[in-house]
Amino acid sequence: MPAAHEFITRPPQSLAGWVRLFDPAALPVLAGTARALEELRAVEDAVDAHLLAEAIASDPLMTLKLLAHLARLRRGRDGSDTETVTEALVMLGIPPFFRAFGPQTASEDLLADRPQALAGFHAVLQRSHRAARFAVGFAVHRMDHDAPVIHEAALLHDFAELLLWLRAPALVLEIAHRQQAEPGLRSAALQREILHVELAELQHALMSAWRLPSTLVHITDDHARTVTPQVRNVRLAIRVARHSAQGWDNPALPDDVEEIGHLLQLGPEPTLRLLREIDAD
Repeated sequence: MPAAHEFITRPPQSLAGWVRLFDPAALPVLAGTARALEELRAVEDAVDAHLLAEAIASDPLMTLKLLAHLARLRRGRDGSDTETVTEALVMLGIPPFFRAFGPQTASEDLLADRPQALAGFHAVLQRSHRAARFAVGFAVHRMDHDAPVIHEAALLHDFAELLLWLRAPALVLEIAHRQQAEPGLRSAALQREILHVELAELQHALMSAWRLPSTLVHITDDHARTVTPQVRNVRLAIRVARHSAQGWDNPALPDDVEEIGHLLQLGPEPTLRLLREIDAD
C-alpha cells in the first residue's frame, strides 16, 4: 500500500488498472491488530494458532493479507482451500507467520490527516462487523457447519470499499456527496461513472487475482448464479446491517425481516427479536 501522501484522485480506466493498484502483501491493517501482533511477537513461544487468530479474525485487511500469503505459498499444490484464519495459521505455523509479517502499517495512520475519509473507513468497518455478527448468528441458528466461513465472508464482503477509502478517498467522497444530493441514483451506476468500475466487480477481481479460497469467493459474490443457503445467509446479513445502520425504522427492514424469517424458519416477531439480540451482543 502506498504512503499516505500517494492518494489517487484520477481513477484507472479499466478493471485491470484498479487491480494492479493493490498488493495484498502491502495492505495496512487496523491499528489494534498492529499493536496486538507486536505484543504477541514478544511472547512468540507462548502463542498458538487460536490465540493469534483472536488478534486477526476481526480485521478484514489482515485476514486478506494472511489468506493471500498462504495462497501464494501453496500455488500449484494439491489440497483443498484454506478458508479461515485459524486454518491458515495452523497450515502456516507460528514462527513462519511472524517471519512473514513484520510490524504492520496502521490504516488509521494513513488517514490521520483526512478526518472525513477516516470516518468513512470506520463506518464501513462498523457495518462489516455488524454484518459478520448477523451472519454467524443466522448460521448458528441454522446449525450450519460452515459458520466460521460465513462469518469471514460477511466480514470481507465490503473490503473493496475499505481499500478505496485508503487509496482514493476523494473519489469515494465524491460518490457519497452525489448520493446525498441525488438519493435516487443507483450506487452501481455512480461507481461506474466515477471509478469506471463497480465495487463488487473490483472486489471479485481482487479475490480471484489473490487466489482466495473458492468457497469464500462464491459466498461473497453478489452475482453468484447458484444461491446456496450460505450465500443467502451472507446477503441477508449484509442487507440488514446496511438498512439498520441508522436505527431499526428503515422502511426496507420489514422485507429483510420476512426473508430472514424464511431462511431461519421463524415468524416475524421472533426474527426481529433475534436480530436485536444479535445486535446487542
